[in-house]
Amino acid sequence: MVFTCSNYSMGVAMKNATASSFRVQTNAPGFGFYVGIYLFGVAAMISLLYATLANAESFRVQCPSATTLHPANGSAPGQIKCQEIAGSDGYATMGDGHQIYLFGFGPLSGTANLQQGLPGTVPAVNFNDPNDPNAGKFEPAAIMNNGVLAANAPAPMMAIDEDDEFFLTLSNVGMIMRPDLFEQHTVHFHGYPNASSFFDGVPDASVAINIAGSFTYYYTAPDAGSYFWHCHITPPEHLQMGMVGQLYVRPRQNRVNGDIGAALLTANKKAAVDPAATGVGCSDILCTGQTPLPVSANLNNGGATGVINDGTAKYAYNDGDGSTRYDVEYPIQMMGFDPNFHYVGMTFNPEAFADMKDKYFLLSGRSYPDTVNTNVVNTGVDAGGNPVPNGPMATLSSDGISRPSQPQPTLITLRSGQRALLRISDLNVTEFHTLATVGIPMLVIADNARLLRDMAGNNMYYKTNSITLGGGESTDVILDSTGVPPGTYFLYTSNLDHLSNDAENFGGMMTEINVTN
Repeated sequence: MVFTCSNYSMGVAMKNATASSFRVQTNAPGFGFYVGIYLFGVAAMISLLYATLANAESFRVQCPSATTLHPANGSAPGQIKCQEIAGSDGYATMGDGHQIYLFGFGPLSGTANLQQGLPGTVPAVNFNDPNDPNAGKFEPAAIMNNGVLAANAPAPMMAIDEDDEFFLTLSNVGMIMRPDLFEQHTVHFHGYPNASSFFDGVPDASVAINIAGSFTYYYTAPDAGSYFWHCHITPPEHLQMGMVGQLYVRPRQNRVNGDIGAALLTANKKAAVDPAATGVGCSDILCTGQTPLPVSANLNNGGATGVINDGTAKYAYNDGDGSTRYDVEYPIQMMGFDPNFHYVGMTFNPEAFADMKDKYFLLSGRSYPDTVNTNVVNTGVDAGGNPVPNGPMATLSSDGISRPSQPQPTLITLRSGQRALLRISDLNVTEFHTLATVGIPMLVIADNARLLRDMAGNNMYYKTNSITLGGGESTDVILDSTGVPPGTYFLYTSNLDHLSNDAENFGGMMTEINVTN
């Protein structure tokens, strides 16, 4: 007997399996599965064989424990990091209580971290440990059960370190609220340097992932900085519907034990295209993996700047002079939703791209006052029927289950004398956004994942009280609370029409900066 229904339909059946309908057994590692169908009280067992064509449309998750660059003996710098996401749909709650429909990405790994507002990227040893709360999902049933209606706004956050290898698996579980759509999805790391076209997520030159299929993207991390990622299928639609997330790369300078100027000179020479490069400047036009040495470096002393890291300090970039040091970091994604566009996207109506106009203005998926909520009171139940614990905002989906669709908080808290790094990105498709502060100036240290430093080593940082970003831009800002009186300050948009939650005034793109003693 030949089983001809789509894997998507089978996935929906797996999601809603009961003792009286579908029973599913999965056999790893081949992900062959047997589906027992009880029809009119008569059991008929259908076996899906391990065939090449069947495997081509299976969920497959890759996270190797060792590679050529990172052998099992741990002799190489960096680690193997992994993350797993689902292409799906779902709902998010706006600041006025309105639920809005999403196309989005949901977390299939790193869930414990993500619910605390942290990146979901974890080392391979954690990803592959079934007892770890951040482990990945490998069985098709687990992928469907956790991926359906689980879209996040913004998409799950990612973070890796320079010298890491990153394996990101995307499984397309389909859109339950739009079963008529056979939407493909991809992951495109926007602005990521030297990305292989095969893994770049642009379907014209890469691949796109069909429903009931998986694909593992592979990246190395050659340059520190704040990036972001999104689906590259029909970008105006999928970005507006919520398929955007953040990614940042931590510098290897964080791991240095010793003078960071000397370490930067050594790293520049190692990364240089020209083997005769001095390491003082860049050896190629992209400055790949290199940063011009600061003017304070002593070339007669191996590039030393006198700034010492003991392996515990945190920096935004490989600066060599410690100027990008920070104590706490807050990734913030500027977003906007057009509720009319989302509504017609859920109701099988044609989407009016020319009329797209945002009316909800968000910071990391939330609008004020939800941006400052750190322990939201949730009243729903999860997939197991258990009460959803207080914490990240949970939104009731159409199947009666509450899911944390907006887990990333944006309340900024720092003690007097501390420095906060704001990794700000914007992937809005209709608006320019301005963010401003009062009482605490912004020190802008980088734009579009590039440190503001000229080829002669001069820092080009500048202080301002506002920044303006368009779609596809990012900037890194440091807030220094030294000498700032304790109190509550605001990070807000000066675009007055963006300080609203649709028809409700006094909300929108705003959050608080709390400075404590």
